[in-house]
Amino acid sequence: MSVQNIAPTKSNLIREKERLSLALEGYDLLERKREILVMELMKRVDEVKILEREIEKRCSTAYPAMRRMLLSVGRERAMKLGDGIDLDFQAHERRVVVAGMSVPSLEAQVPPRKLPYSFVNSFADSDRTMLEFLELLALIAAMAGLRSVVWRLAKELKKTQRRVNALEKMVIPESKARRHFIEAALEEREREFLFTGKLLKARRLRKDEP
Repeated sequence: MSVQNIAPTKSNLIREKERLSLALEGYDLLERKREILVMELMKRVDEVKILEREIEKRCSTAYPAMRRMLLSVGRERAMKLGDGIDLDFQAHERRVVVAGMSVPSLEAQVPPRKLPYSFVNSFADSDRTMLEFLELLALIAAMAGLRSVVWRLAKELKKTQRRVNALEKMVIPESKARRHFIEAALEEREREFLFTGKLLKARRLRKDEP
């Protein structure tokens, strides 16, 4: 509603003051929410960076272990060992509470560390390779869950920021302008009423003079 389309009445002034009060209260709440989301997002981003370093560190040992295993047992023997391995890797959605919101995340159950083949076919290099990649798999699963939380926080922060901007740049200034317009119009009307009253009083006094 533009300033020109609002009637300068006391009832409209009361309603506009209530709207402005609600808008200011909403702005304060959204601004606090935005600050909390920023802190939570930065915290999760730091966790992502730590996990990235751990994944990079694990990759630096896992892939060399696989190369040593291939050199030790040969590609064909390694493929036969791999064909006989059947690990149960499970992943499902879980809800986590972040900044007062319930957001979806990923929970993965990495297969237990056990020898999936007989001791006769066991090689130290193949055992080491399997352990290395199970550790890497656990880190990647943790990263997937963490990134889903980061993505949801970033999306919520963007939405909150849009609302804060809308209140700050549009709703609150427009409401203040309407309130000012009504107050100015009412004050002008009050001045006109007083001026008219004084004129009428002066006329009556002049009429009453002998």
